[in-house]
Amino acid sequence: MTPALIAEARGRIAPLCQRTPVWSSRRFDEAAGVRTFFKCENFQKGGSFKIRGASNLVLSLSPAERERGVVAYSSGNHAQAVAIAARHVGAQCTIVMPADAPRSKLEATAGYGATVVTYDRFRESREEITTEFIRRTGAVLAHPFNDPRIVAGHGTAAAELIEECPDLDALTSPVSSGGLLAGCAIAAKGARPGIRIFGAEPEGANDTFLSLQAGKRLTVKPDTIADGLRSASPGELTFPILQRLVETVVLVTDDEMRATIAFLLTRMKILVEPSGVVAAAAALYRKLPVELKSVGVILSGGNLDLEELSWGRLSSLPPAF
Repeated sequence: MTPALIAEARGRIAPLCQRTPVWSSRRFDEAAGVRTFFKCENFQKGGSFKIRGASNLVLSLSPAERERGVVAYSSGNHAQAVAIAARHVGAQCTIVMPADAPRSKLEATAGYGATVVTYDRFRESREEITTEFIRRTGAVLAHPFNDPRIVAGHGTAAAELIEECPDLDALTSPVSSGGLLAGCAIAAKGARPGIRIFGAEPEGANDTFLSLQAGKRLTVKPDTIADGLRSASPGELTFPILQRLVETVVLVTDDEMRATIAFLLTRMKILVEPSGVVAAAAALYRKLPVELKSVGVILSGGNLDLEELSWGRLSSLPPAF
């Protein structure tokens, strides 16, 4: 994994991915105590950064591989991204998704032309279901994080951000199994070696936080509203990258994520899902080092069910700032 692979990915994914905007907010900066620049991947095609990695993988497949079709497992954002990329190249696409995934993500994935296979994430294994499907069909696996093409594609978000904001002191992104954070760390360090890299993770899904402390990959039972960050363990490919390049991972609560969603929606008029807002919550609740003057924050996605935005849910939270 090198910055050169990320540069190659930028050219490959151009037909499918947008260059998302970088926004800032004086009110957020005042509350967070640091100058913050948001890379708005919630405006990306498919509503999240996931299209970057998925398109880099799918667009690199040979004609024979495309003919065999693509399969992936995901709670939603990777699912939509793979479906979009597969449709672009005319490949059949099957996505294995938990039955309790957000309805908007299930419907969107099917709407992009994928065949959705649901499973009970408490009693069934998505990996076993996917492996059996590959055995029967020969489909190509679009792994959500343990593939260099996925990691390189995700790193293009940070490459764009550093181009636009070259003097950042730090960069922080959400971390689940580590594909986004690993790719962003490689891109950011390649362009600006002195930049500090931080991950942000829910308290109820703190597998990377604990694994970095232990020096080895650990497994947890995730329990968080951030459905896209419910990984049980860091990825085999990504964890060594995080060990090498990431200073630390900070933790935020579900209520801090909810309050940050409300803050961004009411103050900045942008919609971000819980998984996408965790890095912003880390900044807003001042969990990053106090000496930082500027930080780039990846808002990784905005696919939030409308029911989650009910006035009662938001208004029940105490004013945070």
